[in-house]
Amino acid sequence: MALEMRKRCERCATAVLPPDGPALICSYECTFCGPCGEALRGVCPNCGGELVSRPRRAAAA
Repeated sequence: MALEMRKRCERCATAVLPPDGPALICSYECTFCGPCGEALRGVCPNCGGELVSRPRRAAAA
């Protein structure tokens, strides 16, 4: 089962998150940009889970 590679930060909604770029996710795949992840102190506001680096996926050709 593949991760859903969401394209926008769930907190600021302005950060564009390409599949091959940095992002943070929790175990429920809530997705945040780096600055928002830092502001949240590494804790997902939706579920309380830990935010970790999202694996990168090669950009589509």
